[in-house]
Amino acid sequence: MAGPINLQGAASPVSKVLADRLTNGNTAVWGAAQIAIAAFGPDATRSAVTQHYWATFAELIRTPFLRVELVWGIVPLYFALLLNEMTSAKATFRSAIQTGFSFLWAGAQWLYPYFKSPEPGSPRLAWEALSAVNVVVTLLVLGFGALALVSGLRRHFPKYASFLGYTRFSNYFMVAIYPIQAHYLTWTWDRLLAIALFAVPTWLILHFGLRPIRNRKR
Repeated sequence: MAGPINLQGAASPVSKVLADRLTNGNTAVWGAAQIAIAAFGPDATRSAVTQHYWATFAELIRTPFLRVELVWGIVPLYFALLLNEMTSAKATFRSAIQTGFSFLWAGAQWLYPYFKSPEPGSPRLAWEALSAVNVVVTLLVLGFGALALVSGLRRHFPKYASFLGYTRFSNYFMVAIYPIQAHYLTWTWDRLLAIALFAVPTWLILHFGLRPIRNRKR
């Protein structure tokens, strides 16, 4: 698990004032302060904050591959992410179908442990253990997934729902939050900020890295 940020040696007076709170704080306010320091603070502080969020992001990506029971659930999401990024950037019913399937698949994986019989030696998950955040996220994912899949199959978007045809990159968020929603990690502001911070770099890598394939298919 990614540890707290080490801000020792930070040269900025602002960094010194915030150091203690940043080291122990996981609130949205201090998370925003960390981002501001990473962008405008001295080199030592920027490096510490960057390393912290990189470690946090790497933990999110690495965790599913350390658990056999999570691998088979997350691998299809990676394939869906790559497949979606190889399609047109325009709103299409194909993108909606792919998005709908991915969302429903992810939501089903997050709910599955509550219905299966526990393996010997493993704890049984109870409905009472579901946090409010996990419930809301799962319901939203299942709802948008069903709407996207039905819209794609019917080749008709409901009013104000045409955005479902543009959701190529949405699988990135499904992959990033997967270990949290699967209850192997917990929701924290640090993890939420790490997902947001690395969204653009990940999109740029996929967009330009897969451009030759997209151009070849035209």
